Amino acid sequence: MAAKKSPEELKSIFKKYAAKEGDPDQLSKEELRLLVQAEFPSLLKGPSTLDDLFKELDKNGDGEVSFEEFQVFVKRLSQ
Repeated sequence: MAAKKSPEELKSIFKKYAAKEGDPDQLSKEELRLLVQAEFPSLLKGPSTLDDLFKELDKNGDGEVSFEEFQVFVKRLSQ
């Protein structure tokens, strides 16, 4: 897992990947894949797949992950 990051660092990381395509305030599945592979590579080494992770994070079912949804994920990782 990546080193513990401040809220400002997390927002910066999120924005960097979210700005790659579409809505700059939401992560698409492809943007999430790029973020996870670069920042949290150990996450995809277990039984969970990117599809599972995306479904879990996309709480409102809009097909994208907001920063708020992403924060829940990061908070869970740090526990």
